[in-house]
Amino acid sequence: MGHKLKITGWVALGVVAGALTTVSLQTVARNSLAPLPLEELQQLATVFGMVKSDYVEPVDEKKLITDAITGMVASLDPHSQYFDKKAFKEFREGTSGKFVGVGIEITQEDGLVKVVSPIEGSPAFRAGLKTNDLITKIDDTAVKGLTLNDAVKRMRGEPNTKVLLTIFRKDENRTFPVTIIREEIKQQSVRGKIVEPGYAWIRVSQFQERSFEDFAKKVDEIYKQDPKIKGLVLDLRNDPGGLLTAAVAMSAAFLPDNVTVVSTNGQTPESKQVLRAAASDIRGLSGAEALKTLPAALKKVPVVVLVNEGSASASEIVAGALQDHKRATIMGSQSFGKGSVQTFRPLGPDTGLKITTSRYYTPSGRSIQAKGIVPDLMVDETEEGSPFAALRMREADLEKHLSSGQGEEKKDAAREKAREEALKRLEEESRKPASERRVPEFGSDKDFQLMQAINHLKGKPVLVSKTQVERKEEAKDN
Repeated sequence: MGHKLKITGWVALGVVAGALTTVSLQTVARNSLAPLPLEELQQLATVFGMVKSDYVEPVDEKKLITDAITGMVASLDPHSQYFDKKAFKEFREGTSGKFVGVGIEITQEDGLVKVVSPIEGSPAFRAGLKTNDLITKIDDTAVKGLTLNDAVKRMRGEPNTKVLLTIFRKDENRTFPVTIIREEIKQQSVRGKIVEPGYAWIRVSQFQERSFEDFAKKVDEIYKQDPKIKGLVLDLRNDPGGLLTAAVAMSAAFLPDNVTVVSTNGQTPESKQVLRAAASDIRGLSGAEALKTLPAALKKVPVVVLVNEGSASASEIVAGALQDHKRATIMGSQSFGKGSVQTFRPLGPDTGLKITTSRYYTPSGRSIQAKGIVPDLMVDETEEGSPFAALRMREADLEKHLSSGQGEEKKDAAREKAREEALKRLEEESRKPASERRVPEFGSDKDFQLMQAINHLKGKPVLVSKTQVERKEEAKDN
């Protein structure tokens, strides 16, 4: 048995070392790194052999290796990730803004799936689904008890396949079935409207391949409705980020030509770059040519950018660029603080590695990482305040988060106290009827932060927060 184990271990070492040597040689060529640690690799191979031969039941070799890679990458930081076939497919859908499904934006209410809005032109739109419709069953499965993610997975599928949705329409007090044929859906990441004469609101929910193209169309649409726009609110609240080139393009729409939008810095030569407000730096992006045809007034119109704890990565790049160039007033809450760049390295036709390769810096050289963008004007979510803001996760709360690289701050003892108070409020709030617990929809006339942004654009007083303060980066335990 011992001899067999030794052979298994050395064979495994050969496989692992062979594979890693290829990667190492490529890495050495770029970074002049040290040779492979053979002693540690031998130990890895020995453990692999022991698990293979001694574990209580047979294990799949490929799964063992995949899990080892997954664990190794996950130990780096919260954003580096190994993609197997399934994760790779979901990743591509997320960045392209395309998926196969029925075409509805949804949320959860009282354990059911609620339609926020059907995507225009989608199968759900053509089938007559409406805002506030409740989905009670998906095929033969009751929605009650499913997570929102599980419900989404059941509604998605292969093109030209059928899904049966059971709908409860509250305002008509009736339940009825709708059969929908799935097809490829293009997500709408940009919405907008004229809030009142002279003042417009554009919301970007994610930076995808088509986001800038959709943004340009929405801007043209708004200026055709009202050529004399006096102020514009760019709403990036809860925008988790996305494609870097889309963020650069959107920044360029408001900034003077060729000024710096963002810089990055890491170990490899390709991770050190400066991206500017120029067509050459967004080449290949869908709708990039629209940068030259946007209304000239967009470069000068007063702008407010709304951010909150959910604004991350690409949305922080836009907010930071417009803030540093004094092109916009940033309002809301301190943003998430995801200022690291992930690069995708393909490992095969349907697997790959997303790995953190550099940090983002605003035009003035500020690191976004674990700090985020601090608004020029701190504004609460409601007139009564932001009672649950202390409970929201930011980059600095994530385990193994990357530091900013620009010095650390001491932990804020008052934050834990704020969390305790927020938990008590949340418990009290949960006892209220669901209708009284709903947060006003972004863009509605009850959207307090939007109304304060419009006040600022008009030169009227803004009700700034009396409780929000900048959250400093917290020291990490080594």
